[in-house]
Amino acid sequence: MPRIKNIAVFIGLSLVLLGFIGFVEKQTMDKFYLDREVYIEGESGLYFVEDKEIDDIISQGFPELIAGLPLSQVPLNDIEERLMGHPFVNGAQAYIGQKGVLQLHVKQHRPVARIVRPRAADGYITEEGKIIPTSNSYTSRVIVIYGDLADKLMDQGNVMSEVPELMDLIEFVDEDEFWKAQITEIELRSKSDIRLYQQVGSQVLELGSAQDLEEKFEKLEVFYKEILPRKGWNAYNRVSVKFKNQIVCE
Repeated sequence: MPRIKNIAVFIGLSLVLLGFIGFVEKQTMDKFYLDREVYIEGESGLYFVEDKEIDDIISQGFPELIAGLPLSQVPLNDIEERLMGHPFVNGAQAYIGQKGVLQLHVKQHRPVARIVRPRAADGYITEEGKIIPTSNSYTSRVIVIYGDLADKLMDQGNVMSEVPELMDLIEFVDEDEFWKAQITEIELRSKSDIRLYQQVGSQVLELGSAQDLEEKFEKLEVFYKEILPRKGWNAYNRVSVKFKNQIVCE
């Protein structure tokens, strides 16, 4: 009996010791920076931002961020601000996860259109109406926009300040399966002179302004379904729906 009692005491003390060691290790790990992990959020097939690029930004901007650094010295807010400085980053969150691992969650901008300029750099329009530069490593297949007003928007850096209704037009085309496949280019001459160019067909579609979109595209549907079958694809060079209750074909 004494021997069994001694063995039980030994086992009990061993378990307490192991538990204490584990507790100390956990406390130590919870107090010091160990490593970092990057998570890129966004749509499938969108590759404007890569894990290595984010990791390089952190390495260059925060050289003190090495294993053993006290967690209290990890500048989470500064890290988020640095990541938000990336032109393709739409959101960034930095926090300490388990075992002292820095978690970096990054959300990408989603381009919905591309502004093309013959004598200057192109730019993308994001779904929020912000204009960002193009990427050297990845090209997004979106509708092309050009014209005098498009150049002006590039200089301003935002669509919403000058012609917010353009976003309604882009969204209207992007969300309709037929129009998304058919409309490839938008020419922005002015707010009241917007022209559409097609994937199939040589006619210039004169939209006028980006107001009353449902009515104007319904008239274009009439052109496709009723006029073209009778007259043929080559009968007209210009189709205008900018006047109320009218379809002008020339």
